[in-house]
Amino acid sequence: MAQDRKVVNLKNQSIPQRFSLPSALVRLRDVSGQSLKAVMSEFFDQADDALFELADKAGTNQDQTAYFDAMRELRLRRKSMTVSVLQYVSSAFNEIGQFKPKGGSGSLDEVDQDSLSLVDHSQLEQQVAIDNLVNKLRNQNLEAIRLLNVRVAHLVPSITLQDSQMPLSPEVICGGLSEACADLDIDIRAKLVVLKLFDRLLGGILGDFYKNANKTLIAEGVMPDMKRPPVEGRNAKPSSGAGASGPSNQGQSAGPTASQQPHSGTQSGSHQAGGASEVQSTFSELSALLHGGQGDSYAAPGASGGGSAGTLDTGTLMSRLNGIQTQAAQQSEGTIATLSSQLAPLFVNEQGQRVTAGQVDSDVINLVSMLFDFILEDRQLHPTMKAIISRLQIPVLKVALSDKNFFNRGGHPVRKLLNELAMAAMGWTEKKPGQRDPLRDKIESVVERVLYEYDNNVELFTELLNDFGHFMDLDRRRRELVEQRLKDAEEGRAKQERATDAAKSLIEQVRKGKDLPQPIVKLLDEAVIKYLQWVVLREGEDSDRWHRARQLTESLVWSVDPQPVTEDTRSELLKAIPGIVDGLRSALHEISWDPFATDAAIRDLELAHVDVFQRLVTARKAQPESVPEPAKGEESEQAEPAEKAEVQGPTPSVPEKSQPSDVSEKADEKVNAEFETDRAAEDVAKSEPVSATETGTAVSQSAEDEASAKLWLDKADSLRVGSWIELNREDLKSRCKLAAFIKATGKYIFVNRSGAKVAEYQREDLARALERDEISMLDDGLIFDRALESIIDNLRTSRKD
Repeated sequence: MAQDRKVVNLKNQSIPQRFSLPSALVRLRDVSGQSLKAVMSEFFDQADDALFELADKAGTNQDQTAYFDAMRELRLRRKSMTVSVLQYVSSAFNEIGQFKPKGGSGSLDEVDQDSLSLVDHSQLEQQVAIDNLVNKLRNQNLEAIRLLNVRVAHLVPSITLQDSQMPLSPEVICGGLSEACADLDIDIRAKLVVLKLFDRLLGGILGDFYKNANKTLIAEGVMPDMKRPPVEGRNAKPSSGAGASGPSNQGQSAGPTASQQPHSGTQSGSHQAGGASEVQSTFSELSALLHGGQGDSYAAPGASGGGSAGTLDTGTLMSRLNGIQTQAAQQSEGTIATLSSQLAPLFVNEQGQRVTAGQVDSDVINLVSMLFDFILEDRQLHPTMKAIISRLQIPVLKVALSDKNFFNRGGHPVRKLLNELAMAAMGWTEKKPGQRDPLRDKIESVVERVLYEYDNNVELFTELLNDFGHFMDLDRRRRELVEQRLKDAEEGRAKQERATDAAKSLIEQVRKGKDLPQPIVKLLDEAVIKYLQWVVLREGEDSDRWHRARQLTESLVWSVDPQPVTEDTRSELLKAIPGIVDGLRSALHEISWDPFATDAAIRDLELAHVDVFQRLVTARKAQPESVPEPAKGEESEQAEPAEKAEVQGPTPSVPEKSQPSDVSEKADEKVNAEFETDRAAEDVAKSEPVSATETGTAVSQSAEDEASAKLWLDKADSLRVGSWIELNREDLKSRCKLAAFIKATGKYIFVNRSGAKVAEYQREDLARALERDEISMLDDGLIFDRALESIIDNLRTSRKD
């Protein structure tokens, strides 16, 4: 029983809960992570070219070595550095408000006097380079960063955020870069070269990164109307009045004083009033566009009676809509009922007479009807998904009738839910009967909950949006893991293909015109080619190791068939063979080749060398006998006719017996050739001449073809990773997205929603497929926003007409 005192009861212990990020910040974290990954990839691509150019122009060998060291290290650490930066930024999100970046040196007020110490000169240089980069990034993107600060602070009103603590601040990003550079195994000169490259290249790349981060939060409905960052000291509270924010919340943790509160409340009220008038004017503009200045109320099509027997007030209309809302859940699978057909029975009274809606309600009904007409006609959605989403028409109409802010507020939960459902459904492909379909099941469950549970509680949509967002986050992470494995496998395969091609090309090159013994051919095709592939994979074709491997291969082939043979060949072989044998043994040991096979290969090589020496000795002995010296009399007799021939010109000599037939054959060939030439010339003369017009037409046609080819190549280049396409193959349509572009081979890899590879194309093949309509690009923009833009454009066009 004494041991019972050591048992701790956990029931009454308070477990600290981790701060839960708002869904908008989770979305920003995930999207900005992908964007930052692309930024790092672009940086490394540019850095490689820049370092090579710097090395080429280096004034000293020391500088050139630093550039090459930096280039090699960046190539080797590219992936690990990217992961390090992404993890650092992710920590800034997950520990928001508590995370302190290491990027900047901070102000003097933040320095702990007791911790002051002398700093190593190299560390100081690195810190100065990082600080300069922070200041440069902040100055270049000042407005976008301030807008992002305000929006992020608005999402976490209970947390006081310093500017440097904003998860995507220059201090955080540069802190991640500094931490990634700390692991580089290079001296301070090369490390400073890398940091200067960040300073030189990142400034231009990160401008779009900050703009896109703001766009992501706007799409999430976070202060979408804010075009300029608020002036320092003013309240940046949005029209909804939810949460205080500002460009900097420093010094606000203690809260406002009693004297400040009335002023703050008045300011909030003015904001709300301004927001309401802005929404009202926006809706009135839509109404004006909708009926062109005419005050016709909505009348359900097909209603009996010539005139209106009355007007339905909003309360009665909402009551009738509640009565038909659940009917959509009983619709047969795949059927789509338009909003007008569902509303028709509502606008008939008990006597069978037609009634109408009020002017404002009529405008709302027409706008929602046009909105869903666009969604149901959109080719981006599969017909099955259109049928499921169409069941939301009545609930969405009820929301729009009760909240006119619906059309103007980009972050309205109903709009966001529609966008999320459509975005998820875009890549959906129908499963075979009996197969599980988690995405379809989830979308159907969301729609059914809306149909059965929605009354006037808009909070239901927020709950469903968060739940569906969590489902999609898990689904996306699973797919990203599968896609990353596929990408890694494809990149590995591409590197292997490249290494194989380089090794084969070298083997074919050194074997060309050589007479090699069969054991040596086998050695080259089995062992040496593996070693060459290993060198390319490990260090690349530009490395010193590859040049040494190439030299070893060339020396090996030369040693068994030395051409041309000279007097020094034997001595050169005697000097070179020990090094060749040792080099071959060392190479095969490096790739862990079978030791017994290595010994056998070395024995075969030694036997081949013995044969070479025997041939050299035999050829040397046979050389004097093969060329006998002519006698002096014969030499003078041979020389005399030659001299006469030079002086008198060619004289007919007595031919051998075989000569007449040879001469006659050559003469016949000459005559036949001349005859064929004459006949060809006659055919050309008889044929009709090609007119200049035909030539010009051919040239212009060729120019048009080139322009067309360039157009489709540009379209292929415009495809970004993550873009969705529709693939048409033998009348079968499937949807897939670009998961990766393998730069080494120029391959575009497409996968389905599950992450499985569906197709791969080279750049030219992709352009041809786009031209032949085998591939069509899908628009992954927000469907509600696209629908609203289309409605406004159509109304403006019809008003002009």
